[in-house]
Amino acid sequence: MGAAQESPARQEKRLGVGVIGVGNRGAYLAQTAREVGRDINADVVAVCDIYQPRLERVATRLKANEYKRSADLVTDPNVNAVIVATPDRLHVYHALEAVRAGKHVYCEKPLTHWTQFDKLKELVHEVRSRGTVFQLGAQWVSDPIWSRAAEEIKKGAIGKVVHAQTGYFRHGDSGERGMPIDDPNARPGVGLDWEAFQADAPKREFSPSRFFQWRMYNDYSGGPVTDLYPHPLTRLLKALGVGLPKKVVAAGGKFFYNGERDVPDTFDMLIEYPEGMTVSVLGTIVNDTMIETVIRGSEGTIRFTGEATLDFKPQPGAANRQRVLVTDRTGNDHMRDFLECSRTRRKPQCDIELGYGVQTALIMGMLSCMENKAALFDAASEEIRLS
Repeated sequence: MGAAQESPARQEKRLGVGVIGVGNRGAYLAQTAREVGRDINADVVAVCDIYQPRLERVATRLKANEYKRSADLVTDPNVNAVIVATPDRLHVYHALEAVRAGKHVYCEKPLTHWTQFDKLKELVHEVRSRGTVFQLGAQWVSDPIWSRAAEEIKKGAIGKVVHAQTGYFRHGDSGERGMPIDDPNARPGVGLDWEAFQADAPKREFSPSRFFQWRMYNDYSGGPVTDLYPHPLTRLLKALGVGLPKKVVAAGGKFFYNGERDVPDTFDMLIEYPEGMTVSVLGTIVNDTMIETVIRGSEGTIRFTGEATLDFKPQPGAANRQRVLVTDRTGNDHMRDFLECSRTRRKPQCDIELGYGVQTALIMGMLSCMENKAALFDAASEEIRLS
């Protein structure tokens, strides 16, 4: 009997993955990439972080090359794909570096900070021109239920869609104030690059809280609207098949959690689309009582009543009947989708175009709330104006 044949994946050259930012989320994504990569001959070969203790810890565990500068990681010839898991304000800079170096990119949500709309457009145009595989890290969208809902809507299952709602509700600010301070005595220096962390943010004096608990501050984050809402909004927009918004109005604030935090704890936004529909995204981190995700059309309604269940209810006089559709849960693996797409060059579940639409709506929502005005999008010039 001859020697056992290797699988096609094993015969292919290894797909080398680099990870920029190996804090809690980045370390998790690195481990995930390693685990799912075993089946397709992909592995984490390089990591980068501006905080030396974190970099050494993860590099040692993964036996990966260490880089203090992202520019050095993206030019490593052994790196074919890059995972970006740095703080929000740094996402777009690291993604652009990787794209321009010819690498495929998995970028954690949000794509940019809420003040970086021009940089967002720059990234979108760069990805388009280079044909890069780009996956936004809003992993809920890889659940097959959202693609199936999109198919049903395109077939006219509920007529013309006019309204949809979703939200994110949580009790507690553990996602912001609960971020661990690795070392309360940490100071800028050789092992902590404070200047690189600040990027284009307003320049501030260093504090351990700003560095380790950056989600508490508008300088580096946006609170629920940018850190949490990408999850429900991305999957809903995938189902709806809409692109860039026409108008966004929003309201919210720091209504309960006080202290040093300055990002909102409660935020509601209403988005109008040129296709003729509105989408509401509601939420707070003060109370975990949820609302349903619902899509309303002229002929019926889709209620997302379970992790894999679509409930179709017709409007009075509609020809269609009430029915329940249960989808297949297989394939709900966002990282696997990215790594496989990096090999095949097919479009990933959450590509740059879906990410562009989501991030533009979130930016407009934050600007609307901060300025107490409506945010309008001019599609011809790709510009946001406040009115």
